[in-house]
Amino acid sequence: MVTTLRSIGTAVPSTRLPQSQIRDFLAGQSDIDRRASRLIRGAFDHSAIEGRHTVVDELGGGAGAFVDEDAQLRSPTTGERNEIYRREAPPLFAAAASDALARSGFAAGDVSHVITVSCTGFFAPGPDFRLVRDIGLPPTVERYHLGFIGCAAAFPALRAATRIGDAQPGSVVLVVCAELCSLHIRSSSDPEQIVASAVFADGAAAAVVSSADLRSPGPVLEMGRFSTSITSEGEGAMEWTIGDQGFEMTLTAEVPRIIGREIRTVVREMLGDDPMPDAWAVHPGGRSVLDRVQSGLDLPDSAMSDSREVLRKYGNMSSVTVLFILRRILEDARLGDAARVAGLCFGPGLTVESALFTRRTGAA
Repeated sequence: MVTTLRSIGTAVPSTRLPQSQIRDFLAGQSDIDRRASRLIRGAFDHSAIEGRHTVVDELGGGAGAFVDEDAQLRSPTTGERNEIYRREAPPLFAAAASDALARSGFAAGDVSHVITVSCTGFFAPGPDFRLVRDIGLPPTVERYHLGFIGCAAAFPALRAATRIGDAQPGSVVLVVCAELCSLHIRSSSDPEQIVASAVFADGAAAAVVSSADLRSPGPVLEMGRFSTSITSEGEGAMEWTIGDQGFEMTLTAEVPRIIGREIRTVVREMLGDDPMPDAWAVHPGGRSVLDRVQSGLDLPDSAMSDSREVLRKYGNMSSVTVLFILRRILEDARLGDAARVAGLCFGPGLTVESALFTRRTGAA
């Protein structure tokens, strides 16, 4: 049996804020001077994001752990932020996983392996353990967690799931990513922190990857080659560290420039002698990242439409985002049988994770 991605499920927090509302809130903080206010408005207005989901409800109005009675951002400790992650992340993991299973043709009791992914919080027993209890997985399920890999982590998780499926025919692997990026929001005049505040959002997504002999109720993605590449420069251009007031993101203007310079070589090595794919799932680290990938590969607008639409509607949900894009491609009836799909994700390092899939309209 060929290992295939059978389904993708998604989940987001109930609170969705317009980008303009978050912009005005951050620009109105008492420690923000006129120069920083202009930077905030410029970053938000050019983000190509319409709105984002968050577990920090008070960002939409009212006081709470993150906002005081004067509409000023508090500065919770890392421990306080992580406690909210511990409370809010498991339901999103469970919702995305349940959605994926419902679409796959498999039941919770069929799952043999779980791989969870997150870089925005930690606790133990962790999300992999909680899924067993929360959605009724077998207590004997093998569990793995990939933590702190960043935006590119979904592809290493899918790669591991594929390796399991190939090595153990009949396996049913549940891959679940959940990120609560907004827990690490802060008021800052630092251009790098402003960019991070302008793009990152909360969400969850899950994929069922299997080599079991069960016909899928819908199209599937046949798993192909995975590859990893580290760019020749950029180790300090994207970083994710743990500070006393939350996790701190470094995201410099060099990130899209480096990606733009090196993406053609990465893709050439990924494709080998194969023709250009029929569809693209490119992680939208930001609008400028998508622009650089498109220009670097000479791609038409249609090739980037799914990535840009997910960015517009949801922002950058870190590792979760590319699965939202792959779901759109999986469900796109305009793509025929054997359509070839390429995926690109970018993470700290700078690391480029890539994958090739074949969309099948009916598979065992």
